[in-house]
Amino acid sequence: MSGFLPDQQGAEVRVSPNFGPRRETLRPDMVVLHYTGMATGSAAEAWLCDPASEVSSHYLVHEDGRIVQMVRESDRAWHAGKSSWFGRTDINSCSVGIEIVNPGHTLGYPGFPRRQIEAVVGLCKGIIGRHSIAAQRVLAHSDIAPGRKIDPGEKFPWKALFAAGVGHLVPAAPVRRGAALKVGDAGAEVEALQSMLALYGYGVEISGVFDRQTEIVVEAFQRHFRPRLVDGIADGSTSSTLQSLLTSLRAVSSK
Repeated sequence: MSGFLPDQQGAEVRVSPNFGPRRETLRPDMVVLHYTGMATGSAAEAWLCDPASEVSSHYLVHEDGRIVQMVRESDRAWHAGKSSWFGRTDINSCSVGIEIVNPGHTLGYPGFPRRQIEAVVGLCKGIIGRHSIAAQRVLAHSDIAPGRKIDPGEKFPWKALFAAGVGHLVPAAPVRRGAALKVGDAGAEVEALQSMLALYGYGVEISGVFDRQTEIVVEAFQRHFRPRLVDGIADGSTSSTLQSLLTSLRAVSSK
């Protein structure tokens, strides 16, 4: 990629060989946020640019706010892996991937520094503006790959992004004791829950049976939208938050 100029003003360039042409779309329509899950940002940057790794992202955001672009937005970075959203399985071809330096759950999982999140917000706004990406299509890696991935995790400050105009969020309903759906349950209420999750975009079979896969998807939903308690049990808080998200989408689409 000779003459590679960054799409995002102020970004450094370090070209990764791990990319190809977009297969199904001319431009991205979603943003996927990851954490690096490695001990240091320099190690993550080297790994994303190593041909042996066969992984990459369009951008890497360091803890101090530095942004490094490794793949052009017009190209297909290899960041999503096996994943799906609204039935689409080639997420790499329709997304821009952002890796955020954080060692992750297995290495202590610290919070995300303010300067880093400010850089992520600015980066996302630029991508969203360039490609007219809808707010509800700014997603976590865990949203598109439930169970297989849990990043950027429950500590990621989605509220801060939303307050700055990035992403889709509603206030999470309070966690209270009461009726809940869990593994082993079956019936119309389970089917309604699965239908709402699928309507938002999650890959879940609408079977009416609360199986392990449904539990995994509920965990992914909670990690993003109700992070106070991530347990895979669809309590009243989980269901109400999901309903509110869908209601807010309908309100936007009716305008």
